[in-house]
Amino acid sequence: MSDAGRKDWSTKAKEEVTPDSSKSTQQKVKETFTDTGDKFARGAQPDDDKSTGQNLADKAGRSKDQNVHGGTGDSILDKTKNALGMDKH
Repeated sequence: MSDAGRKDWSTKAKEEVTPDSSKSTQQKVKETFTDTGDKFARGAQPDDDKSTGQNLADKAGRSKDQNVHGGTGDSILDKTKNALGMDKH
């Protein structure tokens, strides 16, 4: 179960296991924006105010972001370009 306004773990898991090659452009854009919104909510709400499950999921998400992306500061526009494959030259 997720906190209000947040993606639940089952939605996140489904998005992760579905290969990008089988997703439509619309799905990729939607995931990019909902992921960004979820990350914003993750940072805006103090860990003390989160459910135990959401707190653990957020900590894992922050750790993954740091390891995979190196704490990237990409803008929403950059993330959208990446999702659409427009970042390739």
